[in-house]
Amino acid sequence: MKIVSRILLCLFFAAVSHGAFGQTRYTVSQSLDFWISNTEKDVVGAADAMPEGKYSFAPTAGEFAGVRTFAQQVKHLAANNYRMAANILAQTPTADQESETGPDDVHSKAQIMDYLRGSFAALHRAVASITEENMLKPLASHPAPRQNNPVQFAVDAVAHSYNHYGQIVEYLRMNGIIPPASRR
Repeated sequence: MKIVSRILLCLFFAAVSHGAFGQTRYTVSQSLDFWISNTEKDVVGAADAMPEGKYSFAPTAGEFAGVRTFAQQVKHLAANNYRMAANILAQTPTADQESETGPDDVHSKAQIMDYLRGSFAALHRAVASITEENMLKPLASHPAPRQNNPVQFAVDAVAHSYNHYGQIVEYLRMNGIIPPASRR
């Protein structure tokens, strides 16, 4: 009888804890924002790790003719973030966002870091507007079969950012810098 009551007690606690702790339900915007935040932490940390004097670095050995400098990589990533945020909000991206180059007058590390941080702030605001009702609603400015809804643009921002994050990590390592995410 003692074993049966222990088993029943354990099952009771399992059911109660599942009910109390296992029912967290995140909204679509919270779920997307989780990934924006993770991406932001990795990308901003890596961009900040490069000394300002190395922002003009671009690899030259091997098949690297014409590749972006470190600064251009970061500005490109940030411009795309702004572009995706504008698309999510059904706004028109600026010309430098559409071309994914960023503003011509942003040059120094401090300016680029501000631009990068601002791009993630724009993404946070944009994904906060995504609901279950509008997440798959096609945007008139982006006719199918292209990517054309808020969720696709949010996923694009994360995927694109991590694509360039990988390149940024290589640039850091080529300069003897261990990326912050690898130091954890």
